[in-house]
Amino acid sequence: MLRLVAKRILGTPTASPTVRVLPRFYHERVVDHYNNPRNVGSFDKNDPTVGTGLVGAPACGDVMKLQIRVDDKTGKIVDARFKTFGCGSAIASSSVATEWVKGKQMEEVLSIKNTEIAKHLSLPPVKLHCSMLAEDAIKAAVKDYEAKRTKATTTAEKAANA
Repeated sequence: MLRLVAKRILGTPTASPTVRVLPRFYHERVVDHYNNPRNVGSFDKNDPTVGTGLVGAPACGDVMKLQIRVDDKTGKIVDARFKTFGCGSAIASSSVATEWVKGKQMEEVLSIKNTEIAKHLSLPPVKLHCSMLAEDAIKAAVKDYEAKRTKATTTAEKAANA
């Protein structure tokens, strides 16, 4: 039995007919963002100008952390970073998301949809969850930043009233 499995894995001919498995090919953009990911790294999560989104997909084991740095005066995202543990499609989706959010207003990035990321990367249907993670990570990062900003405003008002 072990010998038969080894022969199938190594591609050695056997007496029984073998099933031919075709390789899965990814679009060149996925390969490019996987081999040369943009904006890998992280910011200090305690920085009040940084919003952090941490999302995961228990079904496949992908975990994505996406951070944005926002200019408080203009509300524009000036930088973005990510760390992703998962497949090539998840890493590529994270990389694309950080590229797309930089230079945009907070309201604008909330309109980025997973379907746009998936279409840009030509993700197969089985990998659509990766682009959904990227969309969720963007939304979570914006929500975290806004929560920090609200907390800072509330704290400043309490200090002024005291």
